[in-house]
Amino acid sequence: MRGHRFCAAYTSLADAWLTELLGDEPGVALVAVGSYGRRELCPGSDLDVVLLHRGRRDIGALADRLWYPIWDANVPLDHSVRTEKEVVAVTSRDLKAVLGFLSARCVAGDADLVTSLVQRIDVTWQTAGRRRLADLDAMVQERHARSGEVAFLLEPDLKEGRGGLRDLVALTAARRVTPFEVESESPLVSSGTVLLDARVELQRATGRATDRLTLQEQDVVAAALGTDADTLMAGVAGAARAIAVEADDEWRRVRSWLAGPRGRVASGDRPLGPGLVLRDGEVTLTPAFDVSSDPTAIVRTAEAAAAGGTVVARASLARLVASAPGLGDPWPPDARSSFVGLLGTGEAAIPVLEVFDHHGLLARVLPEWQAVRSKPQRNSYHRYTVDRHLLETAAAAAGLTRSVRRPDLLLVGALLHDLGKGYPGDHVAVGVSVGRVVATRMGFDPFDVDTLEAMVRLHLLLPDVATRRDLDDPATIDSVARTVGSRGLLELLAALTEADGLATGPMAWNSWKATLVGTLVARVDARLAGEEVELPSTFPTDEQRRLMALGEVAVHASDCRLTVVAPDRPGLVARVAGALAADGLDVLSAQAATVSGMAVQVYDVSPSVDGEPPWERVRADVERALTGRLPVASRLAERVSAYAGQRRPAAAYTPEPRVLFDNDGSAVATVVEVRAADGIGVLYRIARALAECDLSIRTAKIVTLGHEVVDTFYVVDLDGAKVTDPEHLDAISRQVLAEL
Repeated sequence: MRGHRFCAAYTSLADAWLTELLGDEPGVALVAVGSYGRRELCPGSDLDVVLLHRGRRDIGALADRLWYPIWDANVPLDHSVRTEKEVVAVTSRDLKAVLGFLSARCVAGDADLVTSLVQRIDVTWQTAGRRRLADLDAMVQERHARSGEVAFLLEPDLKEGRGGLRDLVALTAARRVTPFEVESESPLVSSGTVLLDARVELQRATGRATDRLTLQEQDVVAAALGTDADTLMAGVAGAARAIAVEADDEWRRVRSWLAGPRGRVASGDRPLGPGLVLRDGEVTLTPAFDVSSDPTAIVRTAEAAAAGGTVVARASLARLVASAPGLGDPWPPDARSSFVGLLGTGEAAIPVLEVFDHHGLLARVLPEWQAVRSKPQRNSYHRYTVDRHLLETAAAAAGLTRSVRRPDLLLVGALLHDLGKGYPGDHVAVGVSVGRVVATRMGFDPFDVDTLEAMVRLHLLLPDVATRRDLDDPATIDSVARTVGSRGLLELLAALTEADGLATGPMAWNSWKATLVGTLVARVDARLAGEEVELPSTFPTDEQRRLMALGEVAVHASDCRLTVVAPDRPGLVARVAGALAADGLDVLSAQAATVSGMAVQVYDVSPSVDGEPPWERVRADVERALTGRLPVASRLAERVSAYAGQRRPAAAYTPEPRVLFDNDGSAVATVVEVRAADGIGVLYRIARALAECDLSIRTAKIVTLGHEVVDTFYVVDLDGAKVTDPEHLDAISRQVLAEL
């Protein structure tokens, strides 16, 4: 029995068991509260019960007779023993307690006693509820800030997050106090069922009372519910979105009701454009406005709401849903400016577009949006679903519009750049054709359409090159300059790269990557301007060169960075990387270079639980590895064995390892790019494979993208030359793949 049906069956079994345990006892009752009261017992739920009595002196002995069999059966129990007066006292001061008792019901015993209590609490809540609604609202907002979004996060908290099951409980409590008419419960009921189904199977799969639907459990939960993980997560996102939109709307009405007439905005209408006014702080369609005859109604209304940092009135939103047409092909002349204006409001546009998307209005404006709606991105590199990522990217781009000459192209390009993820095939290739269709429909001229298409096609160029190629190599700068072709496009790509990174997550944009991208953009811009590009080597630094000139081994560490200087020889990177992996350090990024027979390596590692890594031990192990006194391979094998099954996956699907070669990317070395799933000792194994193939690593760039590493090595053979022999290249690929 799966999902919510399990809850009903489990609740019935628990009721029967507790009824048997209580037996025929006068003047007492067992009361189910919380999820048990709502008949929503999940596998990990507590039996949340109250032994209600009229003052029996032997109540302690009776309680022991009830609780001990439950404990002996290892069933989690949240229990208390109260009189009616004590319950009323607790619920009058404890908001969480009253929420639990609002769903109370009699399991066994004196039903009249429970009826009296429930009626009393209900009356008290309806009397004092208005006073306590502000506290409940604050509790909801604090919970959302702590737990995040259910609809858009990679690993949502099904219970506590915004749009989660707890929001339904709070909304039900608020509705018992407020005078608002509820149009329909069915969307919320069905949405709650979707989340409850997932929660039941999550707890069944883990054997724990957990509510966070992690990557490693999504496939198992989906299989239990007879579907696949992508469909499961899309369904969870859609259900949570419905709950969040409805709850947000009702809480706004609650706040307005609590504020009363004096707390509201002056009632006079303020014109906002044809057919639109601001009334009581909300964007409202005027009665005489014919929505069906104005194809720009949707975008103009959304722009007005976002620009004012407010919402669209419920009745006006319903009119748009019922009658507003799409924009057609091509768009009316004024539609694009309103749409760009909407995106230009930045963060304010997100809640407006979320509501419009929930009601199907965004897809009327942009039919291609339906393909990415609630589409999950199941790896730790991304924070959000595809649709929310696009909105976040556009919002971030709005803060960068002053850095470009064509802010309209930046905003539209930001919204379009990942639309291809909604379709089969490579998302960039598909996105190029989708972007051209949309840009043409919007009414951009051919040159601007070409620019938007190029933004979609090249939106990964700058971050990929900046983190994976040698920026001091003239060939790198020349290649990017040829690919981009113009300073105007470079300017747009630079801003899009930052906006995309900010919207993706901390692994996608940080000070290190910003510096690399900034360096690349400055050098390519100078090349496109026809200027002589100076390539001052930023690595090695002057201090590192001084150490290299000494010709001795040096190992230095501070914060989360390790610097190693040593005579160059094959396998040097492997030895250091192996020592770091053996000590449990995750390499986030690394650089290596060779000058006059001396090598320098710089590793940025993840911090330990206590802050800095245990550098004293790590330095000693690195020095031992350099002299062959550390058994790196056996130490790593022990660590892999010890942690087998304990590392959480960072992506739903393990990427297949790939080895790519580029002999045009550098004038002096062969570029070997290795992509593989992140794991213990990956860098060590790759570097060892390259050493086995008699290759010397002249430069290396190591990047961890959450679930995947992209390691780039500039290598030469024993003669210091590029590797061009096809058999040698094939041997390198086979050796690396064998190690992985």
